[in-house]
Amino acid sequence: MLIRFDENTQVFHLQGKTFSYIMQLKDGLLLHLYWGKKIPVGHHEDLLFLPWEGASFDSAHSRWPLEVPTQEKGYYGQMALRMQNAGGDDVVSLRYKAHRIVDGKPCLAGLPASYVEQETDAKTLEIDLEDSVTQLCVTLRYTVFAEQDVLARSMLVKNGSEDTVVLRDAQTAVRLPADRYEILHLKGGWARERHAKRVSMPEGNFAVKSRRGASGHENNPFIALVHPDTTENGGDVYAMTHVYSGSFSASVDVGIDRAPYMMMGLCSDVFSWQLQPGDVFQAPETLLCYAMDGLNGLSHRMHSFIRKCICRGYWRDRARPILLNNWEATYFDFNTEKLLKIAALGAEIGCELFVLDDGWFGKRNTDNCSLGDWVVNEEKLPGGLKLLAEKINAMGLKMGLWFEPEMVSPDSDLYRAHPDWCLHVDGRERTQARQQLILDVGREEVQQHIIDSLSQVLENAPIGYVKWDMNRNMMEGFSAVLPAERKLESQHRYMLGLYHVLETITARFPEVLFESCSGGGGRFDCGILHYMPQTWTSDDTDAAERVKIQYGTSLIYPCSSMGAHVSAVPNHQTGRTTPFNTRCNVAMGGNFGFELDLNKLSEEDLQCARDAVAAVKKWRHVMQQGEYSRLQNPFLSDGDAAWQYTDGQTVIVGIYRALAQPNASPRCVKLVGLEEEALYTDREHQITCSGGALMNMGLPVPYAWKDHDSWVYVFEKQ
Repeated sequence: MLIRFDENTQVFHLQGKTFSYIMQLKDGLLLHLYWGKKIPVGHHEDLLFLPWEGASFDSAHSRWPLEVPTQEKGYYGQMALRMQNAGGDDVVSLRYKAHRIVDGKPCLAGLPASYVEQETDAKTLEIDLEDSVTQLCVTLRYTVFAEQDVLARSMLVKNGSEDTVVLRDAQTAVRLPADRYEILHLKGGWARERHAKRVSMPEGNFAVKSRRGASGHENNPFIALVHPDTTENGGDVYAMTHVYSGSFSASVDVGIDRAPYMMMGLCSDVFSWQLQPGDVFQAPETLLCYAMDGLNGLSHRMHSFIRKCICRGYWRDRARPILLNNWEATYFDFNTEKLLKIAALGAEIGCELFVLDDGWFGKRNTDNCSLGDWVVNEEKLPGGLKLLAEKINAMGLKMGLWFEPEMVSPDSDLYRAHPDWCLHVDGRERTQARQQLILDVGREEVQQHIIDSLSQVLENAPIGYVKWDMNRNMMEGFSAVLPAERKLESQHRYMLGLYHVLETITARFPEVLFESCSGGGGRFDCGILHYMPQTWTSDDTDAAERVKIQYGTSLIYPCSSMGAHVSAVPNHQTGRTTPFNTRCNVAMGGNFGFELDLNKLSEEDLQCARDAVAAVKKWRHVMQQGEYSRLQNPFLSDGDAAWQYTDGQTVIVGIYRALAQPNASPRCVKLVGLEEEALYTDREHQITCSGGALMNMGLPVPYAWKDHDSWVYVFEKQ
């Protein structure tokens, strides 16, 4: 690990474990030179950037690889920083002022960010840039980690003038050499989140974004450039993701030299920020990851980084409990007796956590009321949550509880008392979705209400798990208390308020396992994972659909962050019927659990559930903390998929066939990352092979006699 500045060449060279990131100062401009495979420090001066000096209708600045592209001297590409200055113009000319190299990783005020536990675990470069006319100051931060192969970048903007200015856009930008690339991103919608999409890079601009107030079901804050020949196990990958949970923009802008700029940051459609004299604005952090060993190489780096440098607290490294959730078993129709009957069988087969989902509070017998009234409905649950939780605990299970703290029902005591507490525009209809509105979490009194309400519940009953839901996105997403010139600050202020609430609640209840949910996977990002180490991957629990959803999610997010449950059939989202063992095998691709009434299973399926629970308990240290690799892409193979976990000693392989085919040709799945000469044994299937054979000849796939068949193999290195 190294951050070095060469006074003679004016070059900054940042070295990770396998990457280099190089910048150069030229006439005060900070230029980007290189991001890619690690190269030695020094002895590359003859290859440094030579500014283009030819006469042309286009200025030289349109070709210079600016580290922070702004509106100055004829730069015509996409800007990373846009300001409205006091005079009404948007010209920004940033020049080098100073830099520092410090040990450790500074926190970002009010925002989630990557972190280290010891100062020796990272080094950070801070570069100060300044506009001499407007006194706008920009501090760029770059952190290189000793044991993680990811670069963290952020930007702090300060108004050093005596005038008010407006920040219009704040993006992290990095320029790549002109070459043939494809764009990889994660696209979808509710119940089909994060489908992996790979498209040719256009000669122009490509962008994905969310203006929903959440990272969203439709697009995920992740984008990567890859070469056309990049595969799971080989080729270059340049990837970016955002440590932020609100509206975002991710784009690729190809300029006149066919050299693409990758950018990640706030969504300018729904953002501006007024800076009074002396004010500062901290932009969210962006993570950059380069891999020369394909998409699995990207995943190995990002999974490790998220587990160790994004997720925090008591549950970061602990085995996640096997849970049983009552939602699809009962919906709103439950009482204490029904819940205890479901929980009892869960305890008998080895579950460790029982989760009471929606419907326990206020008058919540349907989804049209009571959000915001976090008081137990004792008509359903006589004696309250404390008595129920104690009975659940007596079975050997922890008790979990569902909340949707950011929402309010118009039919609720909270709304009747504070109708102005929701996001809205005065004089316009307050658009409902799911018969609910969104609280203005940017307001301090709303934040305190959420903190107090949840704290009262968690302090008065032995709750060990919280499912934190957010079931709709912003429409009239404006705060009623902000003046007109600050209305576009509403969404970001909401996120700052939410992060304050989450920081307070998770610190107050450090041993509670918090799981994020947003209509399923509508807020799956590194920002939310900083507070809650796992996320409900999708409301779609159909095994066939989950294979694709979990494949796309795994490109960047670790399996320890993905909630994955076995549900009833016909499936409640698709109507599809899949074998029970396949539902279990697919759920082993994340944090395993059940979302059904176990009492309604056949004896055969109940035994399968017992076996799955036992297997997860035995191997979850590998599945939750081991290295995960994708072996077969369901988007390229009619839905067939395969994956692998390993901790170096144990290798777990899952294989999934979408549809049975008559007279099908034999197939093999090639494993990865094994030792060539070592022997690996699967005792259940009586297979002993060398690592070389499993990687090069491949593991034969059994013939599928029914649709959605699946198999799991466990190899131990001899």
